[in-house]
Amino acid sequence: MTHPFTPVTPASGWNPRYTFSAAVRTGDLLFISGMTAADEQGRIVGEGDIVRQTEYIFEKMGRVLAAAGLDFGHVVETTEYFTTLDGYARTSEVRRRVFGAGPYPAATGVRVAGLIRPGALIEIKAVACYPPAAGR
Repeated sequence: MTHPFTPVTPASGWNPRYTFSAAVRTGDLLFISGMTAADEQGRIVGEGDIVRQTEYIFEKMGRVLAAAGLDFGHVVETTEYFTTLDGYARTSEVRRRVFGAGPYPAATGVRVAGLIRPGALIEIKAVACYPPAAGR
């Protein structure tokens, strides 16, 4: 079967048993799968600490972006799923460190009853855009 996308997998930190890609590229867009703060062994990093979980997720996302030849300056949208609002306001500090002084990507935050990964307080997915090719 031919797919209209190319999978992108970081050199480390992606479990081959997953039935989804870390990210897929189609055209000039990179769609990054939702990530929790689970490490390579499936353990939650920063258990009970939404700020540490957010930091770890962005560390993992940075590896995916690098594997795709991009960085956080190419991210155009994020969607964040929160199981708690306790500490939520402090996650904006992490976003400022990750994305710098702006402009910031578009973002949506959704409070959910739970996530599939036990202990996960937040899950983040993103869309990044490759720069236009020269001459376009």
